[in-house]
Amino acid sequence: MTPSVGWETAADLVVVGGGIAGLTAARTAAARGLRVLTVSKGSSPDTATQYAQGGIAVVGPDIDDSIEAHVADTCAAGAGLCDEEAVRSIVSSGRAAITSLEAAGAEFDLGADGSVARTREGGHSVRRIIHAGGDATGAEVQRTLDAAVPAVQFDTTALRVLTTDGEVSGLLVRGPAGVGVVHCSTVLLATGGLGQLFSCSTNPAGATADGIALALDAGARIADLEFVQFHPTVLFAAGSTGRRPLISEAVRGEGARLVDVSGRAFMAGVHALGDLAPRDVVSRAIAELLHVSGDDHVLLDARGVERVHERFPTVTASCLEAGIDPATDLISVAPAAHYSCGGVVTDTSGRTSVPGLLAAGEVARTGLHGANRLASNSLLEGLVVGERAALVAADRLGRRVEVTDIALPTYRRIDRAVLQRTMTAEVGVVRDAAGLAAAQRVLAHGVVSEPPVDARAVEDAALTAAAEVIVLAASERRESRGCHTRRDYPESAPAQRRSLYIERDQGGRLAIVNDDVMTGAC
Repeated sequence: MTPSVGWETAADLVVVGGGIAGLTAARTAAARGLRVLTVSKGSSPDTATQYAQGGIAVVGPDIDDSIEAHVADTCAAGAGLCDEEAVRSIVSSGRAAITSLEAAGAEFDLGADGSVARTREGGHSVRRIIHAGGDATGAEVQRTLDAAVPAVQFDTTALRVLTTDGEVSGLLVRGPAGVGVVHCSTVLLATGGLGQLFSCSTNPAGATADGIALALDAGARIADLEFVQFHPTVLFAAGSTGRRPLISEAVRGEGARLVDVSGRAFMAGVHALGDLAPRDVVSRAIAELLHVSGDDHVLLDARGVERVHERFPTVTASCLEAGIDPATDLISVAPAAHYSCGGVVTDTSGRTSVPGLLAAGEVARTGLHGANRLASNSLLEGLVVGERAALVAADRLGRRVEVTDIALPTYRRIDRAVLQRTMTAEVGVVRDAAGLAAAQRVLAHGVVSEPPVDARAVEDAALTAAAEVIVLAASERRESRGCHTRRDYPESAPAQRRSLYIERDQGGRLAIVNDDVMTGAC
């Protein structure tokens, strides 16, 4: 169906999303003279960036660390699916990215000696995590970038990336003035994650896989979406749904310990790093413990953390609101959906397989995270790839492709409550063939909605598309690797040490592309 277009405009770069990757790109591109339009579907900033607690992993000159050590830690966490060249490229650009952010006004915490304070998180061999406001790093980053990019067009939903002969020609959106076309040579998807696929998540309400659906429709490839990272320590409350506050991994980095309801420190012997094992290891250990015991949560003992209220004010506020004082009480925690390690396939500058279509941040799969993201590498990636994406857009200046087709896609969707219950029950921390088959049966009964549809229906269709990709890939990956765990295939299989690329075929069906020969460089 061809919608009635009420307005048109033009830009050199359209950024979809208002988090760290999108705003970094917008800021960088504007500084180079590009006409930038940044659109956000929300009525105000509500991004995963602002909720990030731990910090940014970056090697600095003032500590006993190295790029190679950071690369090694990242690859170890990524369980064989990281692209080592991509890891090194992004990690080595971290210091310059932080310098640029500080120039924009960001302020990071300092130690007693006046140098940048650093903490340690799961999977890191040294204390290399810089932070702000104790455990409010994301809020400081968001504040800085919001001030640097004031002209965000809110209440504007991206409906379709427009292409002509396989190349980006514009973006179809619906905003306060109705449906409109933005003529542009470059579109950057920086839409964040897909946490709303699950009943409980650390993600904001807008994390509905919008960029995955837009990219699939435009002809781009998706990879590694089966690797959904569940944060092991999310504040637990019986019967709770929606966004839940996480208890930063840095709390364990400062000495907190995980125990079961009887007080046993259950991570001892599970991994050499114990409570600071990579997130997939800790989440899997908790999930299996709960599966055996029948309990619905474990406990985090932070009573020995020095000045816990001062060091972790965000965590403390969340706990106090739940009637828990982390200085004197044990904290009830359980895993919840946190981060999508896969996404739209890109290089380390955000380029997808569709000329003019870029992706950065959580929606993208650069090869940095592999099968499991190392803690605090996400904000790092957003900064580095967001800036590089702006440079790609600058290289495309003057490129103009005429818009020839503004038809809306078909919106096939599952009721969100049904989808969330299904994904939580069958495609959570631990999976098996029976559960994945059950999820496939539910997904097969999607309802097709003809345009025009409301914003919620667009989100539901995006969530449904992402769920179909995850279930397809998880069913095909008959092994356990990183944050994808199969109870019926508990070991990793060397033959499956590769990514699965998925795209829509000419009939609109999802298909695994078998020309991927990546074996994982580290």
